[in-house]
Amino acid sequence: MSAEPWITFVSDHLSELWIRTGEHLILTGFSTISALLIGVPLGILIFRNSWLRGPALGGVGILQTIPSLAMLVFLLALLQKIGVLPAVIALTLYALLPIVRNTFTGLTGVSPQVMEAAKGIGMTEGQQLRMVRLPLATPVIVAGIRTAAVVSVGIATLSAFIGAGGLGQFINRGLALYNTRLILLGAVPAAMLALLVDFAIGSFEWGLRPVRKQDKPGSARAIIRPVALMMPLLLIVIGLFAYFTQPSLGTRPASVSNGGTVTVATKNFTEQLILGELMAQVLEAKTDLNVIRRFNLGGSMICHGALMNGEIDLYAEYTGTGLTAILKAPVIADPEKAFYYVKAAYRKQYDAEWLRPFGFNNTYAITVRTQDAKQYGWHTISDLKEAAPGLKAGFTAEFAERPDGYPGLSKAYGFEFGGIRDLDPSLMYEAVSKGEVDVICAFATDGRIAAYRLTPLKDDLQFFPPYHAAPVVREAVLAEHPEVEQALSLLEGILDDQTMQQLNFEVDAKKRDAGRVASEFLKKKGVI
Repeated sequence: MSAEPWITFVSDHLSELWIRTGEHLILTGFSTISALLIGVPLGILIFRNSWLRGPALGGVGILQTIPSLAMLVFLLALLQKIGVLPAVIALTLYALLPIVRNTFTGLTGVSPQVMEAAKGIGMTEGQQLRMVRLPLATPVIVAGIRTAAVVSVGIATLSAFIGAGGLGQFINRGLALYNTRLILLGAVPAAMLALLVDFAIGSFEWGLRPVRKQDKPGSARAIIRPVALMMPLLLIVIGLFAYFTQPSLGTRPASVSNGGTVTVATKNFTEQLILGELMAQVLEAKTDLNVIRRFNLGGSMICHGALMNGEIDLYAEYTGTGLTAILKAPVIADPEKAFYYVKAAYRKQYDAEWLRPFGFNNTYAITVRTQDAKQYGWHTISDLKEAAPGLKAGFTAEFAERPDGYPGLSKAYGFEFGGIRDLDPSLMYEAVSKGEVDVICAFATDGRIAAYRLTPLKDDLQFFPPYHAAPVVREAVLAEHPEVEQALSLLEGILDDQTMQQLNFEVDAKKRDAGRVASEFLKKKGVI
C-alpha cells in the first residue's frame, strides 16, 4: 500500500483525530485523578489500620478481574446512562489497585531507622506521615499512578462501545467496517498517548525530587523542573481544549442552525452506519435542526436504553428485534402485523414512535460456504441436522443469546452445533470463508455474502421473524419537531433487499465511507 493514500486518509480524518484524542485525554485524566483522590487516602488508611488491609486490597483486586466490557455494561445498566459518566467510573475502579497497593507499599517501605529518628526528635504520628513517610514514599506512589494512567489509556478505547468517544471510536468503527486503516488510526495514537502520559507523569515525579546543589538558579535543571511539574496538567488542558473546540473543526455533527438539536444514533455494524447517515443527512437537508451523530454504540439494548433515557432521539431498529428482544413477544411471521404490533407496543410502553420502514428485510440467514452447500446438498436449515454435531458455528454475541437467535433456532429445528464461537459481525464472514467456522448467522442484506462466495440456507420452518428496518423516534421529539417525521418520510420504502446489499458492499468490500455512500444514494434518488 502506497504512502500517498495513507497520507490522504489521515488528512481526511485529522480534525476528528484531534477531537477523539482530546476525549481520550479527558477520560484518562479525570479517571486517574479520581482514582488518585480515592486511592492514596485509602492506601494511607490501610497502612494505619491493619484490620482493613485484607478486605481493601482484596476488594480493589477483585475489580481488576472483571472484564472491561462487562464493567462498562454493568455500570451502563446501573446508571441508566451512556457516555462519559459510566466510562469514567469504570476507568477509576480499574485504576485503584496500583495506586492503593503502591501507596501502602511505599509507606511500609520507609526505613525503620529513619522513622525512629523522626520519632526521637519529637514528631507526632501525623507529622511523621506528612513530613517523612509520604515524601519518601512518593516515588513508589507515583509509579503506581503511572501504571494506573497507562492502563486507563488502553481500557478507555473500549469506552466508545457505550458512546463515550475517544480513540476507541476509530477502532470500534474499523471493526464494524473490517477496515484496518481505521483500527490503526485509533490504536497507534492510543499507544503513543500511553507513552506520552507515562512520560508526563514520570517528568512530574522527577520534578518532585529534592533540589540538589547543581540545581542552582538559572541552570537548565532549575528551568526544566517547573515545566516537568506541569506536564500532566498540560495534557489535561490540551484534552479540554480539543474537546471544547469541537464545533469549530468541521466534524460531523455538521449542520449549524438555530432550529434545535436532534441526536441520531446507530448500532455497531455497517448497515446501521449507512441507515444512520441516510437519516442524518435527510434531516440536515430538509430541516433547520442541528444533527448530532452518536454512531457505533453497542447492541440493541444499549441503543434502546439510550432512547428511553433521552440521550439519543432516534435510531434505526428492526421489527424482529423490537418484537422478540425488546418486547419479549412471540414471533409474528406476517411483516405488516409484526410492524403494527411493535408500533403500538412502543407507543404504549416507551413513548416512542415507529415510522414507516425503509423497505428491506434484513433477516438473519444461516449461511455456509457455497462449496460445502453443493458438496453436502444443503439447501435448507433442516438439512444441517445430521451434520450439526460436527460443525463449528460463529455467531454474534446477540444472536448467541437472543430468543430469536440460536437458543430459539436450536429448539425449533431440534439440533445443536458442535461448537459455538462468539464473533464480531465484521469478522464472521472472514472466519467462515477461511474455514475457522462452518456456519454463521449472516445478515440477508450483507454484501459480503456474495463477496465471500457464501450460501444462505432457506429458513424452511419460518423460524425467523421479519426484520424490516425503520426509524424509531421519541414521541417528545416528534411533538416538538414535527418536521422530523416529514423529513424521514422521504426514506419510506426507498430501499429493497438488493439495494441495501449493494450499499453494504460499497462500504464493506470497497472500503468506502458510509457517509459518502449514503449521500450519493440520496442524490441519485433525488431526496437531497
